[in-house]
Amino acid sequence: MKYMKRETIASIYADPKPASVTIAGWVRSIRDSGEFAFVTVNDGSCFGDLQVVLQKSDVSNYSEITSQNVGAALSVSGSVVLTPERQQPFELHAHEVCVLGESDPSYPIQKKGLSREFLRTQQHLRSRTNLFRAVFRIRSVAAFAIHEFFQERGFIYVTTPIITTSDAEGAGEMFRVTTLDVDSPPRDGSGNVDNAQDFFKTPAYLTVSGQLQAENFALSFGDVYTFGPTFRAENSNTRRHAAEFWMIEPEMAFCNLSQDMDVAEAMLKYVIQAVLTMCPDELAFCNKWVDKGLLARLQHVVDSDFARITYTEAVSILDAAEKNGTSFEYPVSWGMDLQTEHERYLTETHFKRPVFVTDYPKEIKAFYMRLNEDGKTVAACDCLVPGIGEIIGGSQREERLEELEARMEALGLNPESYKYYLDLRRYGGCEHAGFGLGFERLVMYVTGVENIRDVLPHPRTVGSADF
Repeated sequence: MKYMKRETIASIYADPKPASVTIAGWVRSIRDSGEFAFVTVNDGSCFGDLQVVLQKSDVSNYSEITSQNVGAALSVSGSVVLTPERQQPFELHAHEVCVLGESDPSYPIQKKGLSREFLRTQQHLRSRTNLFRAVFRIRSVAAFAIHEFFQERGFIYVTTPIITTSDAEGAGEMFRVTTLDVDSPPRDGSGNVDNAQDFFKTPAYLTVSGQLQAENFALSFGDVYTFGPTFRAENSNTRRHAAEFWMIEPEMAFCNLSQDMDVAEAMLKYVIQAVLTMCPDELAFCNKWVDKGLLARLQHVVDSDFARITYTEAVSILDAAEKNGTSFEYPVSWGMDLQTEHERYLTETHFKRPVFVTDYPKEIKAFYMRLNEDGKTVAACDCLVPGIGEIIGGSQREERLEELEARMEALGLNPESYKYYLDLRRYGGCEHAGFGLGFERLVMYVTGVENIRDVLPHPRTVGSADF
């Protein structure tokens, strides 16, 4: 077949008109009636497929093509024919078809109902299905929109270390990174593992957050953000937890909690609107087959002014709901961490829109959050949205050295491990704030997909690191 510039199916959808083109893609189905055949092809450039029409009299290798299996890679040259009276707006009438790569009959992604559990065992192929083509295109658009949002506002993009020696969250659920022989590690005179012989000369771990390092740059550049992988060695086998996931973490100098929430709300709306604009076909599929209320919920978030209440006010609302007959699995009391059922009640029943809850008890929040004047709460915020509850967590950071040192001492944190973090308070510290958004949590929200394993290209969860 002579060379011809390959057109993407997306470009044909963008400007459908009669033309001679060459496309290449993978077979999704073949229907052969003897004298002519219909071959459905997708090249990954868009959600829509292309119907290729083969006339036996026009294609010399008709039998070879119609005997191909689902998944085969083809190159097709032919004429685009507009078909406005049919379900598809156009089709390609082929005059030359080449098999670029055959597909074995054992190809596991056949045109039949396949469970998501089964497709998780086919991660190298599942992106050829409608669901995952939709999910991963939406994921791509959302990622680009995040960068766009911050870049348009003058933020500096900072890549923070994946390997670290400190635990930003104080949770202790970290993956150890070592070059020592785990079966027979070197030991010191006391019989302990001699970490001085390890690669970094000290225990090192995969990061749980880039926040602390991002703060370094915020106190130089003003507004910065990170967007990268984070890791949690949390033995939790739920639909919402993964061992490896991506986090968006902006940090802003000369910024208080109220301004922090302004940015979080604007960012969430911006990303959702970008997906609504750029992925109408993918969202329509998800709305039909995954979550029938998806489109209405996303548009509602974009159109809403987010409510803002304190944690204490939230507890009062929930307590009143209980007294009026609402039953919660976890009874409400001041000092507890709000559960998903409480968050969803606030957003879906009481306010009927997204809500920021602020000023949480210090005991249930991280050490770096600014202590409020009451001495009991910190300047923290969680953004709750209808459908899932918490989607963003943030705070004003503690800029006062003495208060930060006292909080770390109370929690038993080693000041030496956070020396550089304390230095930021010694050398020109100022009011600053930031938040964190788990990217996969966001992708789950904008697709309606309920399991984090289905929005990660290759999920890493308890007992699973395949592919």
